[in-house]
Amino acid sequence: MKQTLSSKILEYNKKLSQVSINLPNNYKIINPYNNNLVNKVTNIFYNKYYNDNNKRRLILGSNPARTKSAVLGIPFEDALHLTKETGIIIDNKYISNTSSNFLEEVITKYGGYKKFYSHFYMNFIFPLGIVKINSKGNETNSNYYDNKSLQNTLYNFIINSLKNIIDLGIDTEICYCIGSGENYKFLLKINNEYHFFKQIIPLEHPRFIMQYNSKNKEYFLQKYLKELNK
Repeated sequence: MKQTLSSKILEYNKKLSQVSINLPNNYKIINPYNNNLVNKVTNIFYNKYYNDNNKRRLILGSNPARTKSAVLGIPFEDALHLTKETGIIIDNKYISNTSSNFLEEVITKYGGYKKFYSHFYMNFIFPLGIVKINSKGNETNSNYYDNKSLQNTLYNFIINSLKNIIDLGIDTEICYCIGSGENYKFLLKINNEYHFFKQIIPLEHPRFIMQYNSKNKEYFLQKYLKELNK
């Protein structure tokens, strides 16, 4: 019997739970996939929306934020919505008021979660959280492209991870890149070498939109909808 997309995604996540990478000094990885609560949430979520064999287009961010997707296990979702979706109570400190709120509006106007997730699969160029530890021991978010040494360390893993994601059953005609700056530049560069996708469409990051361009939110909302409907 042919595997469903949900079972492939959950297998991919299980493999991620075993990942161990030696990062440059003062960096560490946050891996949500060896957490029992996360496993319960992801099982319910993916079986709800991906329990079929249909191809999806890929939407890629850079890497998950340390107090959001990096601990929740589902890209660009927040605790409030996942609690509604799964019935599992998740600590409300993981509720986002920026990225997930904007994307929730995009998804709603696209036609709702069922329609959106039947057409798209969201993930990251580097699928695990990265934090930088300062001299006081405090952790801050880091992106895979923030440091050249970090990027070089993760490069081969990123290439293999993208191959594995595409092998889940991804439509490679168009890939959407969340983050129209460094994330897009990097994805474009490796795509020129590996030819993962025929076209990559950059979209401004929801955090950039909501924190710095909130007065133009409707413009970016319509841009998202126009590009996603291609």
